Amino acid sequence: MSAQPTERRRSGEAAALEERIEELQLRVRQAEERRRALIHIMGDLNESNRRLGDQRTAMLHILKDSHRSNLKLEDSRKAMIHIMGDLRSTTQEMERREQELRDKQEQLVQAGKLATLGELTTGVAHELNNPLNNIGLYVGNVIDRIDLGEPLAESALEDLEKAMEQVRKATAIISHLRTFGRAAAVTFEPVDVDEVIARALSLMHEQLRLRAIDVDLDLCPDELVVEGNPIQLEQVFINLLTNARDALEAVPEERKRIHIVSSLERERIRIVFEDAGPGIPADIAQRVFDPFFTTKEVGTGTGLGLSITYSIVKEHGGEISLSETPGGGAAFTLELPAFGGDAPQEPAP
Repeated sequence: MSAQPTERRRSGEAAALEERIEELQLRVRQAEERRRALIHIMGDLNESNRRLGDQRTAMLHILKDSHRSNLKLEDSRKAMIHIMGDLRSTTQEMERREQELRDKQEQLVQAGKLATLGELTTGVAHELNNPLNNIGLYVGNVIDRIDLGEPLAESALEDLEKAMEQVRKATAIISHLRTFGRAAAVTFEPVDVDEVIARALSLMHEQLRLRAIDVDLDLCPDELVVEGNPIQLEQVFINLLTNARDALEAVPEERKRIHIVSSLERERIRIVFEDAGPGIPADIAQRVFDPFFTTKEVGTGTGLGLSITYSIVKEHGGEISLSETPGGGAAFTLELPAFGGDAPQEPAP
């Protein structure tokens, strides 16, 4: 009976031992799994650390590059400051030279006007001589009546009124000459082209009459208005009339004729000055607008007229060209923007 309990006790202890061994084996397996997991985690950590190291290295390179870029930017900024300073100085120098050029152009235009007045002196003297003679005649009639003791009748008053009319005529001629010849700031305003042509013809009238030159006007019935300077435009027309006058010098009297035509085409005003002269050879026609170019003898021409005409027309936003007329003469064509269209900007003071 005592052997059985001992046997059962040993069986129980063996079963407990086996259970303990299985428990220990389970713990070993779990520990192994944790160790493997920890090895993976450590591997991931090492990889992360390696990546962080690479990123740190890359960041250091970026910081170095950024530092170098900042240095370059600072150098570029300093260089830009120097460039801006040079550009400002260059701009100021250009503005100064442009102003000098503008002043020289105005002086050249003024010289051209004075040269034109010099050429017109003879004709203007004749034109002033007529009203002066008439004034002397009318006033002399009144003085004679007074010397004879005659009462100052109504006829004397008429003579004095006629004398005053001649005074006003002479005053208008002198005023026109003074206005045309004076140096003044160039300002732009609406200008009636027909009125300017009429004023130019009034100054040239005696010059043309003495040479038996007729002028045919074929002006547009519409009002032609440009934005420009009336004195400069009058100078352009006088220069073209003078050029035509000289071209007709050796032409037979029956052909001494200047034809002036004006028209309006698509907001552009066209004015043509035609003469019946011998025309201009092609090799010379290419140079007629060059400064100081002239085919006249020394002392008879400055070579400024057409050059100044060209610069004035350009300043007014226009174009001028030379062509041959059907009869072989010369035709100068001006095109100017009509007022309200593509009008030119007023020149800077």
